[in-house]
Amino acid sequence: MSLRRIVLRDFVIVQSLELDLETGFSVLTGETGAGKSILIDALQLALGSRAESGVVREGAARCEIAAEFDSAPGLGAWLEEQGFAVEDGLLLRRTVDTEGRSRAWINGSPATMTQLKALASSLVDIHGQHAWQSLTRADAVRELLDAYAGIDTRAAAAGWAQWRQRRKALETATERQNTLRQESERLAWQIAELDKLAPQPGEWEELNTQHSRLANAQGLLDAVQTAVTALDDEEPSAATLISRALTALQAHSAIEPQFASTIEALEGALAQVQDSVHGLHQYGRHTELDPGSLATLDERLSQWVSLARRHRRPPEELAELHAQWKAELNQIDEALDLAALEQQERQAWGAFTTELKTLTRQRQQAAPKLSKAVSDTMQTLGMQGGRFEVALQKLDEPQAHGWEQVEFLVAGHSGVTPRPVGKVASGGELSRIALAISVVTSQLGQAPTLIFDEVDAGIGGAVAHTVGQLLRQLGQDRQVLAVTHLPQVAACADQHLLVSKQRSGTQTVSQVRAIEHESRVGELARMLGGSDTSEVSMAHARELLTS
Repeated sequence: MSLRRIVLRDFVIVQSLELDLETGFSVLTGETGAGKSILIDALQLALGSRAESGVVREGAARCEIAAEFDSAPGLGAWLEEQGFAVEDGLLLRRTVDTEGRSRAWINGSPATMTQLKALASSLVDIHGQHAWQSLTRADAVRELLDAYAGIDTRAAAAGWAQWRQRRKALETATERQNTLRQESERLAWQIAELDKLAPQPGEWEELNTQHSRLANAQGLLDAVQTAVTALDDEEPSAATLISRALTALQAHSAIEPQFASTIEALEGALAQVQDSVHGLHQYGRHTELDPGSLATLDERLSQWVSLARRHRRPPEELAELHAQWKAELNQIDEALDLAALEQQERQAWGAFTTELKTLTRQRQQAAPKLSKAVSDTMQTLGMQGGRFEVALQKLDEPQAHGWEQVEFLVAGHSGVTPRPVGKVASGGELSRIALAISVVTSQLGQAPTLIFDEVDAGIGGAVAHTVGQLLRQLGQDRQVLAVTHLPQVAACADQHLLVSKQRSGTQTVSQVRAIEHESRVGELARMLGGSDTSEVSMAHARELLTS
């Protein structure tokens, strides 16, 4: 899934650019300050890097970057899961305005920066001109070895977190034994008090409902009797009056059809009155004055109120408080059981160390392979006799990433003991070592497009030609794009892109175009001899292209 096309609008000093990229090895060249790295900066924005308002060309309202890639079957499931259309290609688009506000799209649908970044590692692998700086950082070195070996540290990290949690619980419990015992006794006494009441969820509300009903029983019975009398007992009652109305209308319903709806309504009303009377009789038979039950409820409610005051909580919260105290007491009892905590800590440690042994074995197997591969590549980069070693040093205490620290050691020539990279290598050597590592690790990566941004700084001559050959070799299997100032590297490319600056009114704009034949010879001659090209430099350029 290589990068097919990149389009820029009002980006830095680019007013408008549409560039088609080929597979294989492509180079970007141009005079100093022409903006050779602009394409890479734009591509990084399309892949989710942080945006600032300074990327908008002066005088424009916003900039736009679009990057189109070939189809990627492996990304289809991810695109569907994220809600994006699965098409023949993949189109990433991003805009940034002068306020620094940014918007992004994937295959035409709005996307977040997180989603763009999730795609980045599957599309492009960028090796910058300062890639050597990461060779002195312990975490970056370890991650590089792990990536080379295909090591996944997530299980070990989870085991480390579990072990740390168990160890912390044991240490805390050991330190707080006296305090925990006092807390346990306090909670046990409070729970015993509430156990006598045994409050149930929702009981307080039910008790109040029952108490209110019993306390007002006489008034309720009087209301029932009054309602029954009005509906059915007295003369004329509601039922009697409705019946009279029905009889009168039914006698004339054959003559006046419009009475039918009224008769139906009155029949329904009479049925409802009769049902209501029946229900009220049932209520009256089952409701009685019960001073004993009322006294029992008074006592129960008094217990609730008394305990609620003692613990300074609303009565309705007692049942929840009871359950909460029981849960807290159970946790404290577990913390007081040091033997159980020690067993849990040992089990977590055992599971963690099992993962550690796997990581250590994988790194021990991968380290000499990476050492040899980088050392072999160094020989072709003007460091004959040089040696590269991946050293594993056991830590005093394991970390989430494992039980060893990884360090890169290097000897610039034969007969010298390898020492840490940052202490013995010069800037030029560091660039070449970084390039060697990039070449070795890139062959195993997953990204279909590799970008090298002036990683050939500090080298020249035959070594530069070797670098070009290595990049062209990489381009046989994957798309490679390199920003370079070396004609020996540029001459090895399958596609040559020239970056140039021009004045447009009061502004300077940058342009990129593919060159070939005599135009390419002229650019190589410029790179060889500076601004003034000569027959000698032109001849040398042609020789580079044919070598």
